[in-house]
Amino acid sequence: MRHKMVSTTFGRSSAHRRALLARLVCCLIEEKRIVTTLSRAKAARSLAEKMVTLARRGGLAARRKAITILRRPPVVKVLFEQIAPQCKDRSGGYTRIVQLGARRGDNAPVAILEWVSIAPVDKTKKKPAPKMDEKKSPAKAEEKKAGN
Repeated sequence: MRHKMVSTTFGRSSAHRRALLARLVCCLIEEKRIVTTLSRAKAARSLAEKMVTLARRGGLAARRKAITILRRPPVVKVLFEQIAPQCKDRSGGYTRIVQLGARRGDNAPVAILEWVSIAPVDKTKKKPAPKMDEKKSPAKAEEKKAGN
């Protein structure tokens, strides 16, 4: 019977499970969207929502508490400075889970975990094209600078 069982153990020790969930939440904070199994997404969503609530409270004690849980100060800084201000108008439900179907290898249910009010990072953006002066040879660019 599963009376009073809060979540699954993922077949790991408690320290390994906490590290797994902290890593998932850190990746969610950095990437704004992650693809993982449905059970991991549900467990990570709970921790992510608690971290946003902690970040909305602000203050040094809340920041230190978040660092002890997530174990990565640069990620906690992003959480407090970028994500929490964008979620200040919401009273909860900062994340959403979108089910994708089954994974091909082991038929595990896969889902996307993402922030509700924050756009994901676009990794396909290209760097802007160099200006016409930069495409020319370096000698011509130096001549132009010397002429001015």
